[in-house]
Amino acid sequence: MSKREFQTEVSQLLQLIIHSLYSHPEIFLRELISNSSDALDKLRHLTLVDESYKSLPFDPRIDLELNEESKTLTISDTGIGMSEEDLVSHLGTIARSGTKNFLSQLSGDARKDSNLIGQFGVGFYSAFMVADKVEVVSRKAGEDKAYRWTSDGKTGFDIEPAERAVAGTTILLHFNEEGAQYANSWRLKEIVKKYSNHIAFPIFLTYDKSEWNETEKKSIKTRTTEQVNAASALWRRPKSELTDDDYKELYKSITGDWEDPLFWFHTKAEGSLEYTTLFFIPSKAPLDLYQAEYKVGVKLYVKRVFIMDDAKELLPQYLRFVRGIIDSEDLPLNVSREILQQNKVLTSIRTASVKKILSELKNVAANQPEQYLKFISEYNRPLKEGLYGDFANRETLLDLVRFKSTKVDGLTSLADVKARMKGEQKSIYYITGGSESLLRTSPLLEIYKKKDLEVLILDDEFDEIVFSGIEKYGDIDLKSVNKTSTSEDLKDDAEPDKAESLKPLLDKLKATLGDRVKDVRASVRLADSPSVIVSDEEEPSIKMQQMMRAMGQKDIPALKPTLEINPDHEIVKKLLARSDDAVTDDAAWLLFDQALLMEGVPLQDPASFVHRLNRILNLSI
Repeated sequence: MSKREFQTEVSQLLQLIIHSLYSHPEIFLRELISNSSDALDKLRHLTLVDESYKSLPFDPRIDLELNEESKTLTISDTGIGMSEEDLVSHLGTIARSGTKNFLSQLSGDARKDSNLIGQFGVGFYSAFMVADKVEVVSRKAGEDKAYRWTSDGKTGFDIEPAERAVAGTTILLHFNEEGAQYANSWRLKEIVKKYSNHIAFPIFLTYDKSEWNETEKKSIKTRTTEQVNAASALWRRPKSELTDDDYKELYKSITGDWEDPLFWFHTKAEGSLEYTTLFFIPSKAPLDLYQAEYKVGVKLYVKRVFIMDDAKELLPQYLRFVRGIIDSEDLPLNVSREILQQNKVLTSIRTASVKKILSELKNVAANQPEQYLKFISEYNRPLKEGLYGDFANRETLLDLVRFKSTKVDGLTSLADVKARMKGEQKSIYYITGGSESLLRTSPLLEIYKKKDLEVLILDDEFDEIVFSGIEKYGDIDLKSVNKTSTSEDLKDDAEPDKAESLKPLLDKLKATLGDRVKDVRASVRLADSPSVIVSDEEEPSIKMQQMMRAMGQKDIPALKPTLEINPDHEIVKKLLARSDDAVTDDAAWLLFDQALLMEGVPLQDPASFVHRLNRILNLSI
């Protein structure tokens, strides 16, 4: 026998589970049955596609054996099993990318934290909520040796050789005081029906069944074995046969989520391609949504045979929050991830599935607006990623994405913005380049407020990248107020062009600022502020250039902004009347620097800015 210590994270996790997460201890059975189902899925797949496994006996089943007197429960399967090395790596360490962040994600809310257990794939440890000793005997398929893993869930575990007649895993739970309530056959049946009825393999419960013996006038116990689940692939059944609770429990079983899904979409396609899809939208965004190594949420089946659950090719990356199942009749059972990348059948299924998901989301938006707002609060950002990469579905995505606005509280759709457009309005306008508070106070919005025109507030960091490549919504132009070209929309033909009278000052400012600016021009977009900076149509804003450099793109050329000044502002009028002097030079730099500050851009030379400001203050006091 060899004694091993738990990895530090496992010890912390076990202490947390044992002492803090008692709100729903019954989930231990869901998690252990789910693990057994996964092990059976993997072995069934190998026996169908791998020559070295095809000769192995495979009688898929999960057995629960209850001993009420000794208060023990055995969960046994005939799945893929584990070697000694597997037992150490699967049960003694937390190896999955992102899982080590588990402890830092905990909120202190037991209900939410119980949910995290499933999300992070550490469901096995939930056994220690109800047991003070856990024994695992496992034999890997294709191997002769079996091993026993034993732990009290405290500091470590023991591993020693054992015996097991066939491949698979047996888990023996010695119930503690908390777990004693589950040494009850009726309770176990209820939990299996609640959480695991859909598991595609038969689940048998062996227990002492009490029956009244009329002859002896007493209750006699008989050792009985019964199948306690339906053992059918729920997603293959007609929707008319399924209840909302059926869908919710399937979702919880395949995801480990404790919360109900927001909604789901169940489709059976027949014709040239036959397949079934069942997609769920989680009520809360997965914790690894913005991690590079996110966990795939869709499982691939072929003719009800599990194939894989880690193929990122099943749905585009921007829909990585979707959970569910794709079950195809037309893919080969031995399909690999490499083959998936070029498989025409999967490409067709993927294309149709994306369109289905997006069209169903449009239906929810139209018919269940409150539910859709819950969805958008979690997934607006991934949909914007889709706008950047999914050109085929861009129009639909533009209808689905929601925006902050200068006109309405909360979020709004482009369709609603279009409906609110004024008769003379030529485009839908938006502003990018900083936080919401910064954008709402930007001088760039002044003329739009004055003209009572709506502007969308795009305050996500990547909004400028996404929307710079989108020119239209339907037949309406989408225009950034940060760009020089937008000024053409704002010109009032009835007003005289003030640029000519302002030309001496414009020339002077441009000469003073030199190569820090591309141009200095009279502005038609300012009402109260004296100056603002804008970028050319094809160029990223100053703020975006900063962000790109911060992300490591050091070779970005220093693009020069255009400085616009307000011909009607008192400062500009006074400068126009002044002769060429040092005050005008200081004012030129201050107009430029304050425009940068209003964009949230740090100054290159704060000391010079302060000196100039002090000189101007000295003159004004």
